[in-house]
Amino acid sequence: MIELRAVVPADLDEFFTHQLDPSANHMTAFAAKNPSDRGVFDHHWQTILNDPSVTVRTIVADGDVVGGIMAYRDGGIPEISYWIDTNHWGQGITTNAVGQFLAEFSERPIRARAVADNAGSIAILEKYGFTVVGETQGFANARGAVVRELELELR
Repeated sequence: MIELRAVVPADLDEFFTHQLDPSANHMTAFAAKNPSDRGVFDHHWQTILNDPSVTVRTIVADGDVVGGIMAYRDGGIPEISYWIDTNHWGQGITTNAVGQFLAEFSERPIRARAVADNAGSIAILEKYGFTVVGETQGFANARGAVVRELELELR
């Protein structure tokens, strides 16, 4: 069973552990410069949790914290973002969580970004009606290179 719930302080320990995974950082590409810096991580999450314009949820699968999902404002338009523990990739958890989140967070349009080679994330977003509306390039800390990033939108 997949559920979304409010973030509680203990979830941050799990989120930090997830952030340490090199595979997840590579796929996300635009990760923290130093994923192992707990102080930067805690500051980042306190900013998220203290911002009333951010909607953030913990993703729980069969009682275990497996990730987080949120919508934040970028230039006034909400943007969805999520991170799932690599041990739970390929199980439909992210697809389910995105569907639940989009049902709860009904503001449209909503945007998303994904590195162009992140086929799994792009497929999930397209399943829910997101379409590519743009493309950018940027330096990805986790890859040490410039990567193509797709901008997607759901109307």
